Amino acid sequence: MTPEPDHTRADGTRADHTAADDTAEHPGLATLLGDVDEVIVAVPDLQGRLVGTGLSPEYFREEVLGGDGLGACAYLHAVDVEMETGPGYAYDPWEGGFGDLRLVPDLSTLGHAPWHPESAIVIADAVWPDGTPVDVAPRTVLRRQLDRLAALGLRALAGTELEFLVFEEAYRKAARRDYARLTPASSYNVDYALAGTERMDDLVRSIRRAMAAAGAPVESARAEVHPGQYEIVFRYDEALRTCDRHALYKTTAKKIAGAAGRALTFMAKYDQGEGNSCHVHLSLRAADGGFVLAAGAPADSAGPDAGMSELMRWFVAGQLACMAELTLLYAPTVNSYKRLAPGGFAPTGISWGLDNRTCAIRVVGRGRSLRIEHRVPGGDANPYLAIAGMLAAGLHGIENRLPLPPPRAGNVFAAPDVPRLPASLRDAARAWRESATARAAFGERVVDHLAHAADVELAGYERTVTDWERRRGFERY
Repeated sequence: MTPEPDHTRADGTRADHTAADDTAEHPGLATLLGDVDEVIVAVPDLQGRLVGTGLSPEYFREEVLGGDGLGACAYLHAVDVEMETGPGYAYDPWEGGFGDLRLVPDLSTLGHAPWHPESAIVIADAVWPDGTPVDVAPRTVLRRQLDRLAALGLRALAGTELEFLVFEEAYRKAARRDYARLTPASSYNVDYALAGTERMDDLVRSIRRAMAAAGAPVESARAEVHPGQYEIVFRYDEALRTCDRHALYKTTAKKIAGAAGRALTFMAKYDQGEGNSCHVHLSLRAADGGFVLAAGAPADSAGPDAGMSELMRWFVAGQLACMAELTLLYAPTVNSYKRLAPGGFAPTGISWGLDNRTCAIRVVGRGRSLRIEHRVPGGDANPYLAIAGMLAAGLHGIENRLPLPPPRAGNVFAAPDVPRLPASLRDAARAWRESATARAAFGERVVDHLAHAADVELAGYERTVTDWERRRGFERY
């Protein structure tokens, strides 16, 4: 992982640092910049989307790398999905006159844009003009939990399993139809199927190849339950790098689909069918790469915990103890809770089990591959915030040495005695806002900022008249 900049300068470089020094320190930089006609400097926003600006390679090299980064409007981390802002966030862009923050490129992320070989893209960290990190920026939120881990001599590795639905209509046509009455790219449940996926095979292959060429090795890809549904899984990596690839992947998939005259969505629940999940596999290592989650015994040994180390038991116990309070980080939209509802193949309760997909926390693997799979996030989750939440929960368990209850077996969806996740965004926002654990882990400003973002989402939903209301009440009320 790239260390957080020392803030003697906003980009973390020496006062006498020049663009030539950057080129010398990154031997592939000059060649890459010579191959492209655009460099996109991007930053993840509160929704986990990449937003940013395209620059000429010359300006990027001479002014951005040779200076203090790139200026961008400070409202980027205080807007809703419609890019609308207002008072109530931890900082008010109106009060600040819509001034700039600085985007400092993380050159470890620089590469060709997967959707266009003549463009490059680099992901940046957001800092204020005085060089201090923007505390509510998702990359900063995750970095601070990684720093807490590092203080204990630990690193986090993560992998995300992100699902999407493919439709035969182009985005423009889908918009004209209000994103309804669309044609899925398969006609039936194609979970694990090798036939019946022909109408999306070429598109998925293009996405896989583009991401692999961008340095994101694909682990697996397969069709899923909902008609037109697919899942592409990339190899696990350092947690920050995984989140960067996740954000890049979502942008890439949409751009490639759009260029092919198709549309796809990562929204958690498109209709009454199966939702789009984003299961997160998470493990810890020692700073030197040593394995810390297995107790040294074979993972299939007798006992209630499959060979889990004491550290792992605390880590899993922390997930359970904090899950309700941190659900907002895993399920940030009104739509999230349509997926996390009874009757769907998604968690509604707080539980853990050994290789049990009906639990919110599934412990899977053995020996060196022993890890957790967190099954609460959906396709709309911001990966930086979701993984930051999981690390904060695990650290809470480690620091307090929380005891781990026995694992659940069987169909936990039907178990009446399992504590429940928040049933709505309003409930999740309330639990987050009132959480002493969240405030200790993330700070007052981050908690209040994200709680307000949830309030904005709720207000937008509650003032919208839906198709369901018109169908139900137009003629009969």
